[in-house]
Amino acid sequence: MILTSDTPINRLGIFFFYDAQGVVDDYVLKLLDGFMPHFSDLTIVCNGKLNDAGREKLLRYTSKLIVRENRGFDVWAYKTALDSYGWHKLEQFDEIVLFNATIMGPVYPFSEMFDAMNKRDLDFWGITKFHRVEHDPFGRSPYPYLPEHIQSHFHAYRKSLHTSQAFREYWDNIPPINDYYDSVGLHESLFTKRFADKGFKWDVYVNTSDLEGFTYGPITYAAKRLVAEKRCPIFKRRSFFHGYRDVMTQAVGNAALDLYEYLRDHTDYDVDLIWQNALRTMNVADLMKNLHLDYVLPQSLSVPLPEGKKIALAIHVYYMDLLESTFHYIQSMPEGCDIIITVGSEANAEIVREYCKQFPYHFDVRVIENRGRDVSALLVGCGEDLFRYDYVCFAHDKKVTQLSPQSIGDGFAYKCFENILASREYVSNVINLFEKNPRLGIAMPTPPNHASYFPGYTFPWGPNFPGTKDFLEQTLNMHVPLNANKEPVAPMGTMFWFRPEAFRGLLDHGWKYEDFPPEPNKVDGTLLHFIERAYGYVPQANGYYPAYIFSDRYARIEITNLSYELREVVKVITGPWIREDLQQTCVAIAEGKRFRNTLLRVMKNITKNVPVIGPALVKLHRKQLGINEDE
Repeated sequence: MILTSDTPINRLGIFFFYDAQGVVDDYVLKLLDGFMPHFSDLTIVCNGKLNDAGREKLLRYTSKLIVRENRGFDVWAYKTALDSYGWHKLEQFDEIVLFNATIMGPVYPFSEMFDAMNKRDLDFWGITKFHRVEHDPFGRSPYPYLPEHIQSHFHAYRKSLHTSQAFREYWDNIPPINDYYDSVGLHESLFTKRFADKGFKWDVYVNTSDLEGFTYGPITYAAKRLVAEKRCPIFKRRSFFHGYRDVMTQAVGNAALDLYEYLRDHTDYDVDLIWQNALRTMNVADLMKNLHLDYVLPQSLSVPLPEGKKIALAIHVYYMDLLESTFHYIQSMPEGCDIIITVGSEANAEIVREYCKQFPYHFDVRVIENRGRDVSALLVGCGEDLFRYDYVCFAHDKKVTQLSPQSIGDGFAYKCFENILASREYVSNVINLFEKNPRLGIAMPTPPNHASYFPGYTFPWGPNFPGTKDFLEQTLNMHVPLNANKEPVAPMGTMFWFRPEAFRGLLDHGWKYEDFPPEPNKVDGTLLHFIERAYGYVPQANGYYPAYIFSDRYARIEITNLSYELREVVKVITGPWIREDLQQTCVAIAEGKRFRNTLLRVMKNITKNVPVIGPALVKLHRKQLGINEDE
């Protein structure tokens, strides 16, 4: 069936919308604005919540708005809309389009797509397809493989299909859809083959036959290629929060970044629409990985500082014996900027003021109470005063005395300082990074991963997830997607650059020293540790994203460390000695015997065969299993 231009095309659009909070972001309006000229009628089906503002926005496009309980995913939402018309009434439409809010666009006018597809003799069509998989990953298919199929974010059914008895019977008898696997396995992946086998003709607008064998899902793993080379008018929201395990087993991890940068630099699509939705709905750990929100900046090549911008360093100084090394890094700030120094006593203030006289900055030395450490230094000692500035660096001198040798803790301090205040040239690049990325709210070093810090790098929430969540939600009334199974994105050394506007609600909370626990403090699980992790999420709640930053020199060290640790971990997993120990452990379990001695032997072998990270891993497991250090 060809849709000719001789007469107006009577096309029905059915739009499925779901948002956990019932919020309609602007990307949805952009999508609907692009489609509306091509529809003569529109029904919108919303599963679950829809707030008043969202309802008002959607009613601008149609009075046919159905809000239903969140059951059946998109499949039963579409069925609900079809049922609301009835098969007889639907016969008036030349084409019925089902589409949903999992796509963003248009990158190019939808008129290009509709004009091209109207001329093709088809019964049904879509924008993109998923290629055939030689096994069934969803466990739902009646075939030993997953058929190639039109992806369900956009289905178009011509009258030759939707008036057929086979089509009506399909929708009248659609099975219950209880989860994502049902939605794909029972509907999306089978629909195309079902009707193709009955003789109906189908096609997709974006031809990806050249990508057969390259990827199963071109819209995910070749997204930029589809947009740039094939003028695909849409892209998937999921690109930016896709599970990175899947990313790393199917590709190298560049797909979402390539897509984002192409949209930003080579199209008219406003990427701020992506950020608006992503920062409200997505876990920043997923955004961090898929968009690679880590920047390596030169520390020996400067860029011009922006004119008219106010820049400051806020730094807490506690150890007078570290004053020389602390001021070494202070001198990385642009000459003439404001330096706010907090100290714990008037005596120390006098020492610092005298030391400051030799440097070309505007110093403000403030005496604060010795309660709350660097956290109260920032939130009480500086607080709302920082809103006077466009960009602020926060730091504190650091001496870790609980680890032996002390060079381990010194390495942590070195990592923090080298990645926030490596040089004046480096600082100019950090400021430029904020200038070029208006949604960037905080830039920070990555957590430490060497020596005794290695287990904490892997399990960085420690005992702090519930407290951080309560602090954000109950104390600050901020709500962002948090997940205890995803790593926190936060400045674990409490040193970072930030845009003060991104810290609204935290800096101006009205903190007092009495709000913080008195000394001595626990080494973990206190309000100080909750706030440390919240630093990465307050910007998200305010519509800004966090990022990790490295000086180019320190990045060389980081890459070496991570590569070495990866190989060491693989040794733990694949070493023949560990396989033998684990086998004996499994036999002991199967025979109902005590296997504590076998477990201790495993730990001893890990310590012996993997000397760098082995002891740290064993220490972690001893603690989790309740095994004493001397066993």
